Amino acid sequence: MNSDSRNKAHTLAEAVDRDLRARGGSERAQKERAYLKSELLHYGVSVPDTRAVVRAALRTVKLYHEEVIELARLLWAAPTSSDDSAGSAEPTHTGAGSAGHPTPVHERRAAATMVLIQSKDRLGGADADFIEGLLREAKTWALVDPLAGDLVGPLSERDAAFDPVLERWASDEDLWIRRSALLAHLIPLRHGRGDFDRFSRFADAMLEEKEFFIRKAIGWVLRDTSRKRPDLVFDWILPRAHRASGVTIREAVKRLSTEQREAVLASR
Repeated sequence: MNSDSRNKAHTLAEAVDRDLRARGGSERAQKERAYLKSELLHYGVSVPDTRAVVRAALRTVKLYHEEVIELARLLWAAPTSSDDSAGSAEPTHTGAGSAGHPTPVHERRAAATMVLIQSKDRLGGADADFIEGLLREAKTWALVDPLAGDLVGPLSERDAAFDPVLERWASDEDLWIRRSALLAHLIPLRHGRGDFDRFSRFADAMLEEKEFFIRKAIGWVLRDTSRKRPDLVFDWILPRAHRASGVTIREAVKRLSTEQREAVLASR
């Protein structure tokens, strides 16, 4: 990347950070940090406000692929001293990182995620490793879910380079990576497209897991698949109902007919 592109990304990252701080509030920051059980700094900015900041920033300049990645990388990282001096609001975080070990900021990471999602037309299979790195560091559904569902999902649907990546993720030791392998199917299946056979293999292998976030993800994808293809979901879940958790079943049957729902519940 040349110096002009790097400077463009740095300038935009500083502007995003400044605008996020200006919209923050200590009370919200404390509540959200507690709710998410987060170890990150929190500015206390709502998701809609964070999205508005990102959209406004992206409207000011055209970013090419390497600039999108650099902007996301900068926002994902902890604020630099220049970011700190640019902000007017102090971040709120009980137990913040010590000097020399700056702590990343939740809203900055959310903004990085939104930058990637809104720029996904410039991304592809070559970016899978970068995205996977973010997923491994995210450690919360609040960041993993949009990265997996809103970014990896559309990218994997159009780029076969993600096929082996998702296969590997489905058996990864990290529960958030396994959850990502499931949620990557969410949007395509919701709209009546997607690879249900592959999702079926992944979900079947994880169906008896004890992790709540895996159980919930399986049910979530099944629920959204049933928007267009309820019979497909019914035929899949009925013979597996005795193996599935209550969380999975409750989600999976939400959009089924009354008769289908009763049949699934009776088979448990």
